[in-house]
Amino acid sequence: MSLQMRAAKSGQITREMSVIAEDEGVSAEAIRRRVAEGRIVITRNVRRSRVHPIGIGEGLRTKVNANVGTSPDFCNPELEVEKARVAVKYGADTVMDLSTAGNLDEIRKAIIKAVNVPVGTVPIYQAAIEAIEKRGAIVDMTEDDIFNMIERHARGGVDFMTVHCGVTMRTIKRIAKHPRLMGIVSRGGTFLAAWILHNERENPLYENYDYLLEMAQNYDFTLSLGDGLRPGSIFDATDWLQMQELLTLGELVERARKADVQSMVEGPGHLPLDQIESNVKLEKTICKGAPFYVLGPIVTEVAPGYDHIVGAIGGVIAGLAGADFLCYVTPAEHLGLPMVEDVKEGVIAAKIAAHAVDIVKLGASSRDLEMSKARAVLDWNKQLLLALDPEKAREIHSRVKSRSSGCSMCGGYCAIKILKEALGAEASCL
Repeated sequence: MSLQMRAAKSGQITREMSVIAEDEGVSAEAIRRRVAEGRIVITRNVRRSRVHPIGIGEGLRTKVNANVGTSPDFCNPELEVEKARVAVKYGADTVMDLSTAGNLDEIRKAIIKAVNVPVGTVPIYQAAIEAIEKRGAIVDMTEDDIFNMIERHARGGVDFMTVHCGVTMRTIKRIAKHPRLMGIVSRGGTFLAAWILHNERENPLYENYDYLLEMAQNYDFTLSLGDGLRPGSIFDATDWLQMQELLTLGELVERARKADVQSMVEGPGHLPLDQIESNVKLEKTICKGAPFYVLGPIVTEVAPGYDHIVGAIGGVIAGLAGADFLCYVTPAEHLGLPMVEDVKEGVIAAKIAAHAVDIVKLGASSRDLEMSKARAVLDWNKQLLLALDPEKAREIHSRVKSRSSGCSMCGGYCAIKILKEALGAEASCL
């Protein structure tokens, strides 16, 4: 199989481009052209034949990612596989395995086998964990540890990988001059910052970026250029550290494109509402239209237990400004490991945000039109079938049985029912 970007640059429309074009309702030529320009990425490792290819980027539906993964405090691989399946059932376009406990290779393999959507990982997690086991400390990781782990994930079929290449020695050396309330909240970013400070050496992912590009060429996995210095509080948003990393990522996007490697850019987690649009536009300008992958954003700090709603609010604004890929946030964010129900709620909240964006970005959807028509004639069966979560909609609708054709909130005083009766036969035209 050819590299997607290399094929696109040569004028070739791959099978994956054709599938995405059909799914999205756009021309295959438009997909090819944007892949060639780096404005769309196709997240698919050449070693995964069963995965349904997904396009992320300009002119396409806003995509949603769901994170799953074990933790040292609760390691249940079967639960994580179930969470991945539930995420896909309720509309996640991709899944990321962020496991940090148990047999990480086997957990990743099980998740990849369980779903037919692209799967992403953060290889530095496993490299750091194995460095602790072998050498006693994260800062004792070697360059070979990092790159061998990336290749291990690639050989296992991982479709996209978060790599924190923008956490550079220059930036980390100046962190004391740019103090933050929350410091560095990215786990991978912190691992590399600690490594740089301890070893007095440049980040291997930045220093040996050309080698990373060679690996990506071999397997055609997509680089998700991580935001290791993203703000973890709205009070740290859009500061020098974040902007310096973004400028570095812009340079790395250009180098990836020259090497025919697909790349997208990860964006900030916590941003006040009035800074979201400018952050998206900065990324699109600095990174020359590279797909933008945002966590949330989280727009307030005071809603533990409801951060899926907070993230959906931020996701709508980011999507309208041009973000292409929303990483879901669950009700468990900032509190603990999400369970299956948290995953479901997080996916649905993010899907609502993405769908609301696409109504404006791509035009009103036929599904919304059909729902409106069903509501106009009180067709409850059709309304429930069209719902993003039919089970929940059905459960709520059936809790209290209405004695009229309306719902139990209005009963006989249903506005649609009364107007229908007043108009008589003409109501069928509504």
